[in-house]
Amino acid sequence: MTSSRFARRLAGAAAAALVIGAGALATAPSAAAKANLLAIDKVALHTPGLQVDVTYSCDPGMNHQLVANASKLGTSAHDESDAAGTIKVDKLVCDYNSHAARVSLRPSAGSHFAKGDQVKVTVFYFDNDGFSYARQEAVAGL
Repeated sequence: MTSSRFARRLAGAAAAALVIGAGALATAPSAAAKANLLAIDKVALHTPGLQVDVTYSCDPGMNHQLVANASKLGTSAHDESDAAGTIKVDKLVCDYNSHAARVSLRPSAGSHFAKGDQVKVTVFYFDNDGFSYARQEAVAGL
């Protein structure tokens, strides 16, 4: 059976579309599909507060700051201890790649942390409109 001219053109166009699509996919940056990610690597006592080592990645042009919060576990309402810290947007390297950062957390008034305490740490991106993204939590011993 011989193919008609129309069928050959259609098959050629389909093959060309596949080649162009595959070429576009192959040349696209592999990290372009990467979301704004966060991971908590280490939590340490750093008097008077805490330090949190974080691995992060973010998209170019992102206008968020990285926020870390910590709360001591196993305390009563009158003995709560909290700490917080941020890395401003101009200190973040947003190029799709993974980077390490250390966030210094300052304790709130009346809060204290000591060796052996269990803390719950939360890290997230926070934008100018009040939304948070990529929230990660971990419990760690100091």
